[in-house]
Amino acid sequence: MQPELATTTSKTIEPRAPADSILQKNSATVPKDSLFEHVAWLYAFCREHLFRDDTQRMVATLWPDGGALPGTQLIELGCGPGFYSLRFAKRFPEIFVTGVDRSENQLAWARRRAVLQRLDNCSFARVNVLNLPFAEASFDVLIASRLLTILPDSDRAVAEMYRVLKAGGRCLIAEPRYAVWASIPLFAMWLLASITHSGNGYREPRSAKVFPPGSFEKVFAAHPWTELKTWQDGRYQYALCRKG
Repeated sequence: MQPELATTTSKTIEPRAPADSILQKNSATVPKDSLFEHVAWLYAFCREHLFRDDTQRMVATLWPDGGALPGTQLIELGCGPGFYSLRFAKRFPEIFVTGVDRSENQLAWARRRAVLQRLDNCSFARVNVLNLPFAEASFDVLIASRLLTILPDSDRAVAEMYRVLKAGGRCLIAEPRYAVWASIPLFAMWLLASITHSGNGYREPRSAKVFPPGSFEKVFAAHPWTELKTWQDGRYQYALCRKG
């Protein structure tokens, strides 16, 4: 069952119904001037072939004593081409995964792959992660990777994470530690967009934002999590939070 929108009345939604069809009315307010729209294939390539695959690390961290319980509602913020959403949906067919992103072209990529893999326990929706259209306490698990590095308001994003998690729900966030390395995809997209498109004014920054370890923890500590753990592993740093 897919989580309900904050503005809807109570109703049951079959898992096979894609979230984007339910949330389509929210899409009109999302601008199109994005690098992730104009050069979607380049970011998808980076996500598939250049970034680290943290799937196993995420699974072990979220469920150290075993896999996800049947019926678990998982949301991925900034899902892009659906890298993690699809992997979780395929690995745990008894859960339902919702991937959200602002880029329709990234989501189209994810939907095509879901069809090719015959996954009917995941859906993708175009929304703004700073203003999620879901009711409070909608999800059991939330994941995000390389999200805060390009957002203009990290505090608001974490506030939304806290709001949509159920009591006892957990979020696992992975962020790059080094600005130069994290900025390579942005630099490549800006360069390609400048060559192939005449438009400008893209909303993405030209370089990625990274958090020193202390600052990274403070972004999450502003909310009353019952558990909060941060750590580093190679080029990434992680936050695992549990809502009381």
